Amino acid sequence: MAFDVSLEMTDSGIAKITLSGELDASVASMFKNKVEEAASLQAKRLVLLMQDLEYMSSAGLRALVFAKQKMGADVDIYVVGAQESVMETIQMTGFHHSIVALDSYDSDQIENI
Repeated sequence: MAFDVSLEMTDSGIAKITLSGELDASVASMFKNKVEEAASLQAKRLVLLMQDLEYMSSAGLRALVFAKQKMGADVDIYVVGAQESVMETIQMTGFHHSIVALDSYDSDQIENI
């Protein structure tokens, strides 16, 4: 499945990046570009909607680490709806301690934290 990534900013400063397909070295730069765009818009929180992301390689994981660094320590990153194989990749490195993993997106839960 082809990779696709899109960014939506809410009025309350939440950057929502939707990822689908396979996040590997050949497309990691597309994800990084969206993260840079969210950072330039001074997002207060970064929500990664991953329910349609089928695979994430080590390059994808590096892009996720880049997102944490680029957004800064004050910006929480939420990984929403990640499939089991994607979460396993995140957990194997211990990076799950640096994000908030949620089964589903609840704007009230994220915007009111």
